[in-house]
Amino acid sequence: MKLPKRVRLVEVGPRDGLQNEPRIMPAEVRIELIERLADAGLSAIETGAFVSARKVPQMADTASVLAGLERRHGVSYPVLVPNLRGLEAARAAGAREIAVFAAASETFSSRNIDASIAESLERYREICTRARQEGFPVRAYVSCALGCPFEGSVAPAAVRDVAVSLLAMGCEEVSLGDTIGVGTPGKVQNLIETVREEAPVEQIACHFHDTYGQALANTLAALEMGVAVFDSSVAGLGGCPFAPGAAGNVASEDLLYMLDGLGIETGVDLDKLAEAGKFICARLGRSTGSKAAQAMAAGNLTTPNPS
Repeated sequence: MKLPKRVRLVEVGPRDGLQNEPRIMPAEVRIELIERLADAGLSAIETGAFVSARKVPQMADTASVLAGLERRHGVSYPVLVPNLRGLEAARAAGAREIAVFAAASETFSSRNIDASIAESLERYREICTRARQEGFPVRAYVSCALGCPFEGSVAPAAVRDVAVSLLAMGCEEVSLGDTIGVGTPGKVQNLIETVREEAPVEQIACHFHDTYGQALANTLAALEMGVAVFDSSVAGLGGCPFAPGAAGNVASEDLLYMLDGLGIETGVDLDKLAEAGKFICARLGRSTGSKAAQAMAAGNLTTPNPS
């Protein structure tokens, strides 16, 4: 089994995780979480979003979070922006990296951002043009890459077309998101094979939710296809507001435990990562969604033997 020697983890807990938690965290808690994650060795930490405070109150203090961070060399702190207004707000707050999000499902796109896929891509083309002029790296997400809560199955070719459009407009990387966690390994490999027809695998990332317990299996399937960038959320924070009952992102601790066991380098310390998860779960008043963190808390060994 040929796998990448090194994987880059993109930590999305402070944005994608917290924005789907019912309890709103103040800026100082979000800042401490981000700094704990950086201490653990994560080099990409999604910091917040410049979206409607009415629709997503959990992200309302993102400007304050950026202002309070002690930024570290070698760590990126991307923020999500849905439109040019969001880009302007991000720039004014001192953001240096941004992310945009499109969907491969027309219904999801309409329900989520009140725009068709074509309309959303036109928005992002404007954002990318402005971002390139100002030297902002742009990352992109494609939601519903393996299934939609409204339409059901989503054709891999539809995902490919959206992903290719985002890369063509200047996005440096596109993350394929299993928004409701319905993917299975075979479907994941079929999707990546289809996207790879027109996009370099080096520009493809994966973002798995664990609704049906398939996130780690799906990660391994993607690794086998050459993908070497994965999104995850500390303590498995989050979910999807359009898929009631859907589990959150794959827990960063669980993903790291598996990668450590495969002998794949990440530069991330599992013990420190678990401590960051413990910190935010205590503030949220919830238990961790990470199986690895649960086992570690019970006193089990923390370091898997690579095999």
